[in-house]
Amino acid sequence: MSSPHPSFVTPGEYLELERKSEIRSEYVAGRIYVMSGASRRHNLIAGNLFREISAQLRSKPCEAYVGDMRVKVGPTGMYTYPDIVAVCDEPRFEDSFIDTLLNPAVLVEVLSESTEAYDRGEKFAHYRRLVPGYRWLLGHLRRRLLGRWASGGPYPVSWKAVHRTY
Repeated sequence: MSSPHPSFVTPGEYLELERKSEIRSEYVAGRIYVMSGASRRHNLIAGNLFREISAQLRSKPCEAYVGDMRVKVGPTGMYTYPDIVAVCDEPRFEDSFIDTLLNPAVLVEVLSESTEAYDRGEKFAHYRRLVPGYRWLLGHLRRRLLGRWASGGPYPVSWKAVHRTY
């Protein structure tokens, strides 16, 4: 995670700034954190996972988004951009801009050396506060492992070795 924007901002101020910006940022507890760009390998892994998830959801009333769908973690007020997010049934959005999802069913983060501690620590603590029924998936950039959590549990439901070369 980057250094925060120097001053405290409200969620409304964050959204106004974010919608005008070409650089994505997360919002946590009144602070804005600029997100770093993704590597080629990160994008390949996210793309492959998105393709697999989309195929699994094809016959279900679900939608999947890759990279740019902002999610609000309602209980904590965090705004973030998971690498992949899926919603089932009717998507709910924060406002008429339809760019901030409130009811994700699946959240996916691709871990890298620079983001792993944050994604598995602080960000995961926020995600765990979402409504019951969501799923969270971690894809590790170097170790070729996938970790899957069900809502409410602090430990992975399963880890799976990934044999595909990225």
